[in-house]
Amino acid sequence: MENKFNNYLGQAKILVIDDEPDTLEIIRRQLENDYEIDTALSAKIAFEKLNQNKYHIVFTDVVMPDIDGFEITKKIKKQWPIISIVMISGKASVEMAVQAMKLGVEEFIEKPIEDLDLLKLIIEKILKSKWQAEEINRLHRLLAQGFDRTNIIGNSLAIQQVMEKVKRIAVLETTILISGETGVGKELFAELIYKNSKRKDKKFVIVNCGSLPETLLESMLFGHKKGAFTDAVRDKIGYFQEADGGTLFLDEITETSQAFQIKLLRALEKGVIRKVGDDKDIEVDVRIIAASNQSFEEEVEKGNFREDLYYRLNVITIHIPPLRERIEDIKLLANTFVRTFTEKYKKTNLIISEPAMSILLTREWKGNVRELKNAIEHAVALSGHDKIVPEDLPDHIYQSSDFLNTPIFNILQLPFPIAKNKFEKIYIEELLNKTNGDVTKAAEISKIKRQKLYEKFKKLDIDPKQFRIK
Repeated sequence: MENKFNNYLGQAKILVIDDEPDTLEIIRRQLENDYEIDTALSAKIAFEKLNQNKYHIVFTDVVMPDIDGFEITKKIKKQWPIISIVMISGKASVEMAVQAMKLGVEEFIEKPIEDLDLLKLIIEKILKSKWQAEEINRLHRLLAQGFDRTNIIGNSLAIQQVMEKVKRIAVLETTILISGETGVGKELFAELIYKNSKRKDKKFVIVNCGSLPETLLESMLFGHKKGAFTDAVRDKIGYFQEADGGTLFLDEITETSQAFQIKLLRALEKGVIRKVGDDKDIEVDVRIIAASNQSFEEEVEKGNFREDLYYRLNVITIHIPPLRERIEDIKLLANTFVRTFTEKYKKTNLIISEPAMSILLTREWKGNVRELKNAIEHAVALSGHDKIVPEDLPDHIYQSSDFLNTPIFNILQLPFPIAKNKFEKIYIEELLNKTNGDVTKAAEISKIKRQKLYEKFKKLDIDPKQFRIK
């Protein structure tokens, strides 16, 4: 996927609009080795080029001789809405930045642009966002072609990539290993594979190997004959026979013993099982999907999981990413769970407040989707308002949230440009606290030039001397 994005970067085309030839030349030299760059000294020239070419990003100055940057932005957004716009101004103000953001400008930067590398970072960020959106749309279109994705919630690129792989392998007859941390939804993805397989009209049988005692596991999977052991008062078929013609999902398979693993390997290789207490083999036709929250490779290396069984199962592997690696799914999941639990608890029109959502978005979620779901159920059950507030969340989430103890928490309701300025002040003050007022160290850590830092000190009314230890 990284190679695909790099190819996308290399194909990007950028238009820079500014009435100062020197500015155009500086930007061109900085970017022309990485991107295709066009320049325009006026809005008229710019619109001629926009009519003739397809651009990904437009950089435009605010003060122009014919039409200003705001009018240019309005026209571009109306005629070419997919183009991203970065506005540049030598007379920047908070009000100007707010106006630009309301028009849909991606970034607002000040002149002179001393850190030219900043341009590359902005371009890469914008293009990455565009590429991810296009890739997600492509995968959505692919998955929409007769693919049942019921119960899988998530629009992140990470989840869409998993879904694309699932679609390709679901129709195959191979065994599949699913890896992922506790709570990521391995069982849901196993069921998704089953629902889109050729075996969807037969049974889908789920077995949690870690929850069954060793003596019971063999009997439950393979069945037993009457009298095979004390409590075997009648013949019983096992999960393998129950799933015959269908799919058997063996969750937490790394929790099984080596002795059981040998019997399971035989069943997979020969397509036969033997009931406990029987002397005859029974043919079965079962597709196996196995899962674990442990690393299969590490368990093999430790001697806990048989290498031959691992290779027999490991025809295709799917890894479900943890929730912290797909933060963009948290809001969608949380709102979906709210709708689910408002029905359960007979509550209506309940939504998550911005402060509560901010806590959800900044939590690590070691328990993944399962932990988030439980947190939302707790919040819905306890909420006494029309909004879920931070105090409605479980105590271990609300009280341990570092986010609540930071000044950032107080600026989330502000428009982005104003919040950005406030954040800049907080960031620099924390930086000076960390370095005891040492501007040189602060510049090294922040990658902001000393001269630029001093300009920010003046602009934000910050005295670095106040941060030095007496």
